[in-house]
Amino acid sequence: MRTRGGVLLANIIAGLGLGYTVTNIGFGDYAELNRMFTFQDLRMFLAFAGAVGIIVCVFALLRVRRTPGRIHAGVIPGAMLFGTGWAISGGCPAIPIIQVSSGYLPALVTLVGVVVGMRLCRWANGRYFQLDSGSCGV
Repeated sequence: MRTRGGVLLANIIAGLGLGYTVTNIGFGDYAELNRMFTFQDLRMFLAFAGAVGIIVCVFALLRVRRTPGRIHAGVIPGAMLFGTGWAISGGCPAIPIIQVSSGYLPALVTLVGVVVGMRLCRWANGRYFQLDSGSCGV
């Protein structure tokens, strides 16, 4: 599994498994996301909290450490924009891909918005802010 093809195959299998799980939890359904963001149904919040707890345990077991210098001035406004976009559109960048693959074509609008937002961010950062992009590659 250390070859390039093996890593790609492992990533594809992990991605399909994640997409299947996320879809079955309800993260691919706009109505479910709306109920979560309006606090009508806390089931998905609990699922999300459980996932965060599991990954914290896995990182602790594998002794994964945070890379120093990755938190910069753009993290807080970027996180606020990301959360706002997620609440409005009903999906982070991965969810529209899941929605399109399951036949929900209006999610294409969200994907176009993601691409346009990334290009606008790259342009605005280069022209006005010159923030360290950290790991996001802006």
